[in-house]
Amino acid sequence: MKLDSVKHIGIIGLGMIGDSMAVLTTGHGYRTTCVARRAEMIPEYKKTYDMYFKQMIDKGLMPENQLSICEKYLKYTTDYNELHDCDVIFECVTENLELKHEIYSRLEKICPNVRVVCSVSSSFVPDVLAEKADLFKDRIIVTHPFNPAHMVPFFELCGGASTGPGVLQFAKEVLESLDRKPVILKKPAPGFIGNRLQFALWREALNLVESGICDPQDVDTCLNYSFCPRYTSIGIFEHFDNGDLRLNITTCNTVFPTLSNIDKAPPAITDRIARGDTGARAESKKGFYDWNGVDMDAYRERVNAPYWRFINWDLPKE
Repeated sequence: MKLDSVKHIGIIGLGMIGDSMAVLTTGHGYRTTCVARRAEMIPEYKKTYDMYFKQMIDKGLMPENQLSICEKYLKYTTDYNELHDCDVIFECVTENLELKHEIYSRLEKICPNVRVVCSVSSSFVPDVLAEKADLFKDRIIVTHPFNPAHMVPFFELCGGASTGPGVLQFAKEVLESLDRKPVILKKPAPGFIGNRLQFALWREALNLVESGICDPQDVDTCLNYSFCPRYTSIGIFEHFDNGDLRLNITTCNTVFPTLSNIDKAPPAITDRIARGDTGARAESKKGFYDWNGVDMDAYRERVNAPYWRFINWDLPKE
């Protein structure tokens, strides 16, 4: 449910996350101002915004007039001064620390009463983000989403040594009002929760392939048809608790010593990059898979399929 205490949300940095965040905030009736770095890109950002709403409308998740309602809450600009009365700002620019510091410095001069500045950074911890801040040192935090943020409900929140009391809790309440599922980390860690888990799995998937145990397609088949579907309705700690930890300990002691412990990208990745096979967007359209001739619309439909059920918002009616 929309928070009465939040009157204006700012989004800085458009693109994958910023566009998606604008859909999320306006889709919950929050007045939202999006600051673009280049005016000529604004029509493209609006095109993406419209596309996201049309996808949800086409799925029957909201009425046909919802786009015209929600876009009334949206404003694009290149003028930071338009953020002067914001309560909440989402900083969504590229992972460039100097750029982020420059933005925070600018915001300190414009909107001193903002309650929280939420960086969607996937790599910088709050102490690094806030190290050059003055007024905002106590309110710059990380609110890391997964793309697209309007469909994937999970956010991981993290504060730093200078984070003010109540700031993280307030940010959590804002995200909950957006129908997200935020968690607050007890302390910072590179990669936070989601990427640490995902890349631990990725490291072992690469190890299985490099060791000649199986092919990439075999790993993906395992993930699709064994334990991954289970974790869309229960958690891993629930699962192993239910199975009895006395059974679990034997597998831990047998398998853990054989798992990969490499600390950098292996040849399975670096060799492909060296020959230009960097994935679906490469000129060769090759990575671990050959993407030539693949129906990418159908692929994107599979990417989105698990998340449509989370689009159940308290939509603005006018």
